[in-house]
Amino acid sequence: MNEERFDIVIVGSGPAGYTAALYAARADLTVLVLEGEQPGGQLTITTDVENYPGFPEGVMGPEMMKMFRNQAERFGTVVRQETVTSVDFSGPPHTAMTARTAYIGGAIIIASGARAQLLGLESESRLMGYGVSACATCDGFFFRGKRIAVVGGGDSAMEEATFLTKFADQVTVIHRRDSLRASKIMQKRAQENPKIDFIWNSEVVEVLGKPESGIEGLRIRDTVNGSEREVPMQGLFLAIGHKPNTEFLDGKLEMDKQGYVITHDGTKTSVEGVFACGDVQDKTYRQAVTAAGSGCMAALDAERWLEARKH
Repeated sequence: MNEERFDIVIVGSGPAGYTAALYAARADLTVLVLEGEQPGGQLTITTDVENYPGFPEGVMGPEMMKMFRNQAERFGTVVRQETVTSVDFSGPPHTAMTARTAYIGGAIIIASGARAQLLGLESESRLMGYGVSACATCDGFFFRGKRIAVVGGGDSAMEEATFLTKFADQVTVIHRRDSLRASKIMQKRAQENPKIDFIWNSEVVEVLGKPESGIEGLRIRDTVNGSEREVPMQGLFLAIGHKPNTEFLDGKLEMDKQGYVITHDGTKTSVEGVFACGDVQDKTYRQAVTAAGSGCMAALDAERWLEARKH
C-alpha cells in the first residue's frame, strides 16, 4: 500500500471538513481532505439553503459546497475523492487508510458527518430536496401554507411536527404503531396542537410526484390489515433518526451508544492528536453553520496541538 504524509488529514468533507481544511491550510500546514462517498455531505442533497449567513438570496446546497471546496483548495488543500475504510490510532502520527493508500497525518480530524435514516424508497430518493426532507429547521420555511406529513413517533418527530406548524396549514404525523414512543410532554404538546393530526398503524410505501412539480401525495399501507390508500400531501419530512458515519473507526474512539464521537475541551477526542467536528459529534444542532464553526475549532485545536509537540 502506498503511503503519503500530511500535517493534517481530514476525514470527510461538508461544511465541517472544508472549513477545517481552510483554516489549517491558511496556517501554512499541509492538508488533505478525503471526501468520502458523498463529497460535500448532506448539503449536496439539499436544494435551497437560505439560513447560512452571507447568502441573502439563498444558495443551492451543491453550489455552496463547491464554493467551500474551492476556497480550501485556493490555500493549498489537497482534496481526494477517496473513502476511509479503517484507521490506525496507535501513534501519533496516526493513519487513515483507503483502498489504495495509507495517509499518515501529524493530526487527524474526523469530519465524516451523519446521515438521516431514510425509508429506503426509490421515490423518496428521487424526490429528496423536491418536497422530501430530513430537516425541518432547514426546509420548513418552504412549506408555508401547505399540507405536509412527518414520519416518526419519537421526540424528534414530535418536535419537528410542532415546529412545522409555524409554516404549514396542516401537519400529519404518520406512525407505524398505535402509540408514540416520544416522551409524555412531547406527545401532549403535539396532540394538543390543532394543526397536528395523526395517521396510526401506517407506513409510507411510495411518494407521489415529480421533481419538476413537487409532491402530490403519499401511498400509505395499513400495518395491521395491509390495505393501501393514497393521501394528498405536499411535503414529507423524515424524523426517524440520524446515524453518524463512524463505522470505519471500529470503536477506536470513545463514542456514545448511538455511535457519535465524544469530544471534550473543544474538539479533542479520546485519542491524542485526533479531533472531531460537525455532525459526527453533534446530534443536537446539525446545521451547516454550526458544523462550519466546529470545523474552525478543530483546525485551531489541531494546529495548536501540533505546535505544542514541536516544542
